[in-house]
Amino acid sequence: MKNIKLLGLIGLGTMALSMSSCNNDEFLTTTQYDIISLDASFEADANAKATLTGVYVMMRPDFDGAHGGGGDWGFKPNLFTGCHPTMDTQATGWDKDWNVQNWNANSKELLEGWKHAYMAIGRANEFINNLAAADKSKLSDNVVKKLEGEAYALHGFFTHWLATTFRKIPLLEPGENYLNTPQKSNDISDAELWDKIILDFQNAVDLLDWTPLDGEYGRATKGMALAYLADSYMWKAYRAPETAADSYKKAKEALKQIIDSKTYALNKSFTTLWDCAGVWDKEAIWVEVLNEGSNWGSWDGNLRSGSMFTKYYTACPENGGWGSLYLSWEWYASYEKGDKRRDGSCVTGAVPAEKMAEYGIEKSETNWGYHPYLKENVGKDEASMTKQFHFYNGEYAPSIWCTKFWRNAQADWSSVWAPTNIYWKRYANVLIDYAECCFRTGDEPAGWAALDEIRNRAFGNLEVGSAADLTTKYLAPINGLLASYGRGELTEYPLPFSVVPVEVPSAQEYYTALAASGPTWFSAADRKPFKSPAWLVAVNMERRKEFNTEWCLRPDMQRSGFMAEHIEINYPKRNIEDLTDIPWSNRAFDYNEARMDMPIPQDELDKNPLCVQNEAYRKK
Repeated sequence: MKNIKLLGLIGLGTMALSMSSCNNDEFLTTTQYDIISLDASFEADANAKATLTGVYVMMRPDFDGAHGGGGDWGFKPNLFTGCHPTMDTQATGWDKDWNVQNWNANSKELLEGWKHAYMAIGRANEFINNLAAADKSKLSDNVVKKLEGEAYALHGFFTHWLATTFRKIPLLEPGENYLNTPQKSNDISDAELWDKIILDFQNAVDLLDWTPLDGEYGRATKGMALAYLADSYMWKAYRAPETAADSYKKAKEALKQIIDSKTYALNKSFTTLWDCAGVWDKEAIWVEVLNEGSNWGSWDGNLRSGSMFTKYYTACPENGGWGSLYLSWEWYASYEKGDKRRDGSCVTGAVPAEKMAEYGIEKSETNWGYHPYLKENVGKDEASMTKQFHFYNGEYAPSIWCTKFWRNAQADWSSVWAPTNIYWKRYANVLIDYAECCFRTGDEPAGWAALDEIRNRAFGNLEVGSAADLTTKYLAPINGLLASYGRGELTEYPLPFSVVPVEVPSAQEYYTALAASGPTWFSAADRKPFKSPAWLVAVNMERRKEFNTEWCLRPDMQRSGFMAEHIEINYPKRNIEDLTDIPWSNRAFDYNEARMDMPIPQDELDKNPLCVQNEAYRKK
C-alpha cells in the first residue's frame, strides 16, 4: 500500500490527522506534538517536516473555523465559485444566488474562502521566511530543498485560488501575514500578479521530484507544480492578452513535461476515481482525500465536514441529504450515447420514461431512480418527488444527484464515516489543457489527439481486457460497505466494466458538427449554433462532461473565453412557469462576464481601506 499521509499543524504545534486507502487494513497517522519554539522547529528534519504541516492542514475542510479561516474549505466556497456559475450544477434556497449571478460582497462563502486562503498564505510565508533564516546545519539538504519546494507550491496554490476567484487581490510577500500586514493594496496589474504566482510554481518545479518526499502521497510534487504552472500561464494569457503567444507556448511546454514523464496515466475506468480503493491512483496529481481512518462514528466540528458533510450536501433530500448540489438536465442530455462518464457521475430520479423520451433524453439502465453503489432507491416511495424532472424542495431543482461524493456511505445520520476524493488536478486536466494549448499554438492534430485520448476512456475502451483486475481492486470495499448496511453483496462492479471495444466518434468530427448545429438535444426553436471555433467548443464540452462538480470547471471555462457562449447556447433564456414536467432550466438573467470575477468581501474592504472593490460591484 502506498504511504498516504496528509499532515496537520496549528501554528508551530501539530495535530494528528490520518489518511489511508479504504481497505481498513492500515491507518497512517502523524505524531502528536506539543507547542514547540521557533528555534526547535528547524533543529531536526522531523521538526521541520512537522512545522510545514501548519500549511498542509489548510487543505482540509474546516467546518467550525478552528484553523482561523472560514468554513467548509474543499466543498464550499469551492462549489459555489467553481461550479454553480456554469449552471451545470444547481441549488435551492439562498444557494441558488450562485446560479443567477446574484452573489455580492456580503456572501459569507466568499469571506470564508478569502480568510481561509490568506491564513494558508500567511503560514506558507512564515515557513519560507523562517526556513531561509534557520541554522540548517542540523537539517538534511534534501529535506530543506523539498520542504522549501512544497511551501512554494502551497503558497502558489492558495494564491492561485484567490486570483482565479477575485482577480484583484492584495499579494502578501514572504514574511507578510494578516497580523504584520493588515492593510495592503490590491492595485497590481494582471501580468504582474500572475508572474508572482508563476514564480511560486516555477520555484516548486525546480525543487521538487515527481514522487513525494518520504513516499507520502498528499505532499506537493513536481507534477502538481507543473500542472499549476501551466494553468497559471493560461490565466496570464487570458488576463494579459498581449502575453498570450508566449504564455500558451510556456504552458504547453510545462504540460508536455508531465505527459512525457509517464508518471501519470488515465484510470482505466473513469468512475473508479471516486471509489475508496481509488485513493491516489495514477491519474491523481493533486487530490484532497477525506478519510477519518479509525474514527468511525466520531462527531465533532472537524470530522463533521471532513468525513460526512460532502455526502449530505450532495445526496437526494428524500434519502437523507440536504440537496445543496444538483446537476442540470442540460448537462445530462449533452452526453453522447455510450459515454460512460454520465452514469459514472450521477443518479437521476425515476422520471417517467415517456417524459424523458419526449425530450430526447436517454434513460439510464443502471442509475434511473436507483443508486447502484449503495443498492438504494433514489426517493422513498411511489409518491416520491424524484419522479419528476425537477425535485421540489421549497424551490425547483433538477432531479439529478452527484455520485462523485454521494457514493461511499448512505446519507443518514448514523453513517458518519464517508471517505471522499476531491480532485484539484488529475491527469485528465493535463490532457485537456494540453489540447487547448496545442490548438492555440497551431498544433491542431496534437490537440485533437489529446481529446480523443480522453474520449477513448470515456466510452470504456480502457476497461476492455481489464474487467477482472478492476473488479478485484474496486469491488471489495463496496461490498464491505453494503455488508455493514445488511444489503448483501455485488458480484460485479455497480456499473459493469466494458468487455468489448467500441468505435468512438473522433472529437474533430463530432464537435465540428455540434458547433455548426448547436445543442442537438434542444428543439429547433431553442437551438443556436456556436460562434466559437469547433476546437474551443470541443475543449469546453469535454470539460463539462469530465469535470462536472470539480472546482476547476468555471475557472477553466472562463480562462478559455467560452463562459459567455456556454451560458447563452447551453442555457438559453426561457420563461417557464412550472418546471415539474419540463427538464430545462429557467434562465431569466443576462450573463455578465465582469461578474465572473467575484466581489472582494465587504469585511476585507472595511478592515483594509487600501483594497479596492472589483469594478462590477462598485456603487454607481
